[in-house]
Amino acid sequence: DGKPLAVVEAKKSTVDANIGKEQAKQYCSNIQKQFGGEIPFCFYTNGHDIFFWDLDNYPPKKVYGFPTRDDLERYTYIRQKRKSLSGEFINTKIAGRDYQIGAIRAVLEAVEKRKRRFLLVMATGTGKTRTCIALVDALMRTGWAERVLFLVDRIALRDQTLDAFKEHLPNEPRWPKQGEKEIVKDRRIYVSTYPTMLNVIRSEEKSLSPHFFDLIVVDESHRSIYNTYQEVLNYFNTITLGLTATPTDVIDHNTFNLFEVEDGVPTYAYSYDEAVNHIPPYLCNFQVMKIKTRFQ
Repeated sequence: DGKPLAVVEAKKSTVDANIGKEQAKQYCSNIQKQFGGEIPFCFYTNGHDIFFWDLDNYPPKKVYGFPTRDDLERYTYIRQKRKSLSGEFINTKIAGRDYQIGAIRAVLEAVEKRKRRFLLVMATGTGKTRTCIALVDALMRTGWAERVLFLVDRIALRDQTLDAFKEHLPNEPRWPKQGEKEIVKDRRIYVSTYPTMLNVIRSEEKSLSPHFFDLIVVDESHRSIYNTYQEVLNYFNTITLGLTATPTDVIDHNTFNLFEVEDGVPTYAYSYDEAVNHIPPYLCNFQVMKIKTRFQ
């Protein structure tokens, strides 16, 4: 609409990019006073390090590239159109158990407080994927997320997750469809293994901007996200949700650090014991059987 969308303050490559931080902020404030409307998005760089500052919303964050014009238009649209999450309706047909609703509410509250990373710890069999789908549904309906990436560590899990999204959010276009290899940019739900997404961001043509997704969900985050795969999370400028079934006292403290929660205190936890002891029980307790084989 004839108004500046963003400011880039560029310093020499021999100085620290942070030297331009306050200068960039002042430019943004002065432009807003001059033109009215939204404050422009703020960038400062020395040609090597690039920092993105969504003033009035999030603190500065190092990013791995500038947004495209489409990215900036989407960011602007989300900033203008997103609704309050505190009283948002949760689709209980997708996830209607009390602890599932509690988990979704906990994440929605954290999102509204402008937190960027969250960790859900839920026992196997208690419906982590369904909980996540109902959360994605709420974030999409309220305008907080347009594109979501769901990361898994096996192709079988990718196919299961795609089927679950197809069942519960049938109208949201998904990637990949049967036989699709190349990434397509017109979908809303993306489900990928870590190696696939790593190849996409390492490819020479860099077919996805670092600002392409609004939310990344990391399945089995305690196990998969270390070593090279953390590169995927570092590359994309998004809010990030970790899912794990590992009990809180077993998760490595690095996982809590990675998702920016207090050590031993995830965003929400629902344990195996709670599921077994619920009346009626949500899970059956296990039985131990000792069997001796004839093999050495």
